[in-house]
Amino acid sequence: MTKDKPTNGTAVRAACRDGSWTAPTCGLADGFAQANLVVLPKTLAFDFLLFCQRNPKPCPLLDVTEPGDPVPHHVAPNADLRTDLPRYRVWRNGELVDEPTEISAYWQDDFVSFVIGCSFTFESAMLRAGLPVRHIELGVNVPMFRTNIACRAAGVFHGPLVVSMRPLTPRDAVRAVQITSRYPSVHGAPVHIGDPSAIGIADISHPDFGDAVPIHAGEVPVFWACGVTPQAAIMAAKPPLVITHSPGCMFVTDIRDEELAVG
Repeated sequence: MTKDKPTNGTAVRAACRDGSWTAPTCGLADGFAQANLVVLPKTLAFDFLLFCQRNPKPCPLLDVTEPGDPVPHHVAPNADLRTDLPRYRVWRNGELVDEPTEISAYWQDDFVSFVIGCSFTFESAMLRAGLPVRHIELGVNVPMFRTNIACRAAGVFHGPLVVSMRPLTPRDAVRAVQITSRYPSVHGAPVHIGDPSAIGIADISHPDFGDAVPIHAGEVPVFWACGVTPQAAIMAAKPPLVITHSPGCMFVTDIRDEELAVG
């Protein structure tokens, strides 16, 4: 991992491409939108597109590529999705089989890539407003949890909503709702505030993905829909081959976060 953090999308992608950045991307490239990635064969692309359309909160689409084209022309026209993320996950029949730092060896001419908005994008706005972002403070990955909230199924894809969690005081949580609701393209406002068990989370100290963070006295957990949701759907659908980002290791685009803001 590089000592100096890259400060824009181009620099992050270059560091990923040359292998000098293989860690989570939270806190990198302040002001640039970050994204989840799902890569799958064209035969599954319509089902997955429909899954995203039916579940826009966890799966807000920023870009979809042509079959075989590794370049997301809308969000980063000089990027290569095969090399420009810190770490990937390779899934075969719903099982995680590899976590490489580039996927050229797995690439197929029929692959379609889906670039899905990530909540790391609105963290810059939260920080600018003086709100704490605990996992950035601690230098760890954001905690993510499977819930008991079912996504709307589409073709072979189905599964639970996955959420990310950031602890805040009730007052800060209200401000966070106001701020993040301006960013519907990167999950928007929280889906739940407070009691984790109400959405099926048994132990807030043991996330399903990412790292645990402490919740201080006077704070409540605030949950946002998360782009790891497709990975839960992939595990349930068990398609022969799908590639995703590794949780927290996002694709950093050339889109400025304020370009995705509304209101």
